[in-house]
Parts: sequence; structure tokens; C-alpha cells
Amino acid sequence: MLQSDTITVPIDLKQGLLFLYQMQLIRRFEEKAAEQYTKAKIRGFLHLYIGEEAVAVGVMQALNEDDNVLATYREHGHALARGIDTDVIMAEMYGKQEGCSRGRGGSMHLFDISKNFFGGNAIVCSHLPVAVGMALASKKQKKTNITCCFFGEGAAAEGEFHEAMNLAALWKVPVLFVCENNLYAMGTALKYSHAMTDMEKKGAAYGIESATVDGMDLNAVIDAANKAIQKVRSEGKPFFLVCNTYRFKAHSMFDAELYRDKKEVEEWKKRDPIPQFQQFLLQKEWITEAEIELMKQKIENKMQIAVDFAEAGTWEPTDQLTKFVYSETEI
Repeated sequence: MLQSDTITVPIDLKQGLLFLYQMQLIRRFEEKAAEQYTKAKIRGFLHLYIGEEAVAVGVMQALNEDDNVLATYREHGHALARGIDTDVIMAEMYGKQEGCSRGRGGSMHLFDISKNFFGGNAIVCSHLPVAVGMALASKKQKKTNITCCFFGEGAAAEGEFHEAMNLAALWKVPVLFVCENNLYAMGTALKYSHAMTDMEKKGAAYGIESATVDGMDLNAVIDAANKAIQKVRSEGKPFFLVCNTYRFKAHSMFDAELYRDKKEVEEWKKRDPIPQFQQFLLQKEWITEAEIELMKQKIENKMQIAVDFAEAGTWEPTDQLTKFVYSETEI
């Protein structure tokens, strides 16, 4: 089992500033989404990624443009880190035609084929078998891309998790399983749903090489992700990366959050990945406090543009409600 105590993949100034920008962008986007939800501009469910930004940014930077990416319903951070525009994501959450899924997917079903971003999947663990199938297709077609699949630790209690891990190992397909272990599957603590709480040990049962990393430390995630993805590319076999992280907000906007102590949340907030990485950049003299404030203002302006774009978007005509339900291609 790989450990990531020693960071061996350095980043340069340009990368450092980009990664900070991406984490700040995800954080402010999620805050703005929550604001618009309380105004009833966004309907349905809304699951915020606040606190977990280092995982999406740290893993995504190691992927290539032609790699496939699949995620859970808490996928706004993944979509933003993948480069999907804030405007079309916000429009999608508003349910407007200008959204990345034409307003039909909403918060839980972001999709962009141009970015090889295949959701946004609302059913827990449903996308793991899909990820294995996509990786198998790449292998059969002798492509060099890999498939990256993000999921929470709650998914690891599902039968599909074990089926996917088994087939990935059996068929030796190039898939990276990224478990975002935030300790609570909705309102159920890890210790109440898993007999084995060391998530990385589940990979060993299928002969899949695994690693665990502090998901609140961007540098550590970058290092672990680069090592894991290099192995998947070079060996063509699956890899299981567990990122131990924490969501600072409730499971969803409907969640009363009665299952965890407020003191626990506050303790985890002391490990907030954004201030940690800002301090890293400040110590290296790659950024100043004034430049951090300018970055925040730039992002704030971008958020207002995204909201304005979504507000100005159009609703799909009712006469198109049945469009895309069945294929229009005759067989």
C-alpha cells in the first residue's frame, strides 16, 4: 500500500496560483449556489462541496483532456476543476436551456461531453460499474486514456462497489477509483455502516493497489494523485485512492444536520484546505495578501456574471418535453 507522507511531485508558481484560484472558485461558487437556493432560484436538491476542494483540484490536475471523469451528485467542484464554465453550470442549476445539460439535469446531473465529464450521478454507486465499462472500452479500443471515478465512502457499502472493484481487477482495466471519505454517508457515520473503516484496505481484497492521503492537504493530494495515475497509465490496471476529507456543510440543503457535533465540524474547519494552501504560497512568496484579495474579487465578479447569465437564460418550451426521451435515430 502506498503512503503519501513524502511529497515528491513539486509544483511551480504558475500551477500554485492556478490551484488556489480553482479552490477559491469552487468555494465561492458553492456559497453563491446556496444563496440562490434560499431565494428559490435553484430548486430540487443541492449538495455542497465546501471543505473538499483539495480533492477535486488535486486529482483533476493529474488527468489528461481525453481521460474520462465520473462523479457523484456532489459534483460541482469536480465540474469546475475539470474546466466546465461557471455560467453553464449555474444555468443548469437554474434549469435553463443554456445549461450544460440543457437544464434537464440540474445540480446532480452536470454533464459535458467536450470535457469528457460524464456526470453527476444521483444514484449512490451507480457510476462505478459505468466507469469500469468505460475503462474496458478504452482497453479494447487500444486507447491511451484512463477513467477516473469519484465517489463517497457511503458507496463502498453498496454491492455495486464490490462488483465494480472485482471486474476492474479481473479485466485489468485502467480506472482510478477515488473515494472521498468525508466520514458521513448522508447522516450515517462511517463507523456505523462499515465493519472495516480503513477504506483503503477494501482494495486489497481484490488485489488492487491502494493508497490513502490527507484530503485536506492539496499538496499531498497532488502528489498521491500523480503517483496513482502514473501507475494506472503505465500498468493499465485499476488503482484505489482514498482521500480522507470533510464536508463543512450539511449533506444537502434539506439536512437538519443533527447527527454530528458542531464542535467536530469546527475542529475540521481548522484544517480548511484553502487557508492551508494560501499559507504555503505566502511562505514561498508566490503570492501576497493583496493579490489574494484581488483573486477573490475576480472570482466574485465571475460569480455575478454566472448568476446574470442564468437569470437571462431561457426555459425549454413545453412542446419539447418528450425530446431526448427516445433516440431520434432510426435503427
